[in-house]
Amino acid sequence: PSPRTWYSGMVPGLIARRYSADDCTIDVAALAQAAGVPLRLGRAVALDPQARVVTLADGERIDYDLLSINTGPVQDRDRLPGAREHALFVRPIEGFVDLWQRTLALAEERPLALVVIGSGAAGVELALAARAALGARHSITVVCDGPLLAAYPPAVGAMAQAALKRANVQLLPGRCTEVQAHHVVVGSMRVSCDVPLLATGSDAPAWLAGSGLALDDAGFVRVGPTLQSASHPEVLAAGDIIVRDDAPHPRSGVYAVRAGPALAANLRALVGGGPLAPYAPQRRSLNLLALGNGRAIASWGSWSAQGWLMGWWKDRIDRAFMARWRDQPKK
Repeated sequence: PSPRTWYSGMVPGLIARRYSADDCTIDVAALAQAAGVPLRLGRAVALDPQARVVTLADGERIDYDLLSINTGPVQDRDRLPGAREHALFVRPIEGFVDLWQRTLALAEERPLALVVIGSGAAGVELALAARAALGARHSITVVCDGPLLAAYPPAVGAMAQAALKRANVQLLPGRCTEVQAHHVVVGSMRVSCDVPLLATGSDAPAWLAGSGLALDDAGFVRVGPTLQSASHPEVLAAGDIIVRDDAPHPRSGVYAVRAGPALAANLRALVGGGPLAPYAPQRRSLNLLALGNGRAIASWGSWSAQGWLMGWWKDRIDRAFMARWRDQPKK
């Protein structure tokens, strides 16, 4: 939908004013030009795998022989009452970044109460990034519906909780059930809120639901080891939009990036002939959580550590990844 795509791993650093927008974005238009392929800016709204047609929001219908779906997840704007009207959604990232600039402008005028709904990695990182950006005069609260960083080892959750306490970010146990104009409802409480930031889990795009592709109960695309659809082998998918029954793994950018080479190889094999290669997700991955102040928490399996060195490590990895997509030679 846009000539550039955001790298989600650096967005908390952008919010914390440690990166610029250029640091965090990949110029898709330039990459397409370098590869010698046309780029069509648009958003898919329907798929007919029997006719092999994708329909875009403007009504254009695109025929295909092979289809690769790599859109990533979305956030359901209607799951939480009032969220569509009042909340600031983390996805799509380009929309979130634009609206965050308005939040910064408003923060110059008066103290704000920001409530982060979601106690996973995104919620923790964005709460700490917001503290770094907004300063001490603004109130920041994280609503925790369950353990903080429940998908991580307990030691990582304890480190994150300590980091939030040091940053004067309040943890509010409970489930948010409604977002109102100037409040969020948590249990029986109405919590004052100027900026409700929704950093909850990922959802599958609604346009896939009626496509006829094999999907799981949550609407994500079922694929096999070669990343081909379980129902339509001419459709491939990778990243956070898929589910692998044979190799379950977290929805994380690490796995999406690692799947890329296998996806590209299999698309080439289907066009030019040759065997398809299975993609085997690694059993565990390195996770680095930014703490907003240049520090980070690192975890690998049961091992974890935090500090400035972990922050330097995360910055080095992120910048090296982004550098791969710049200054591409033209073909």
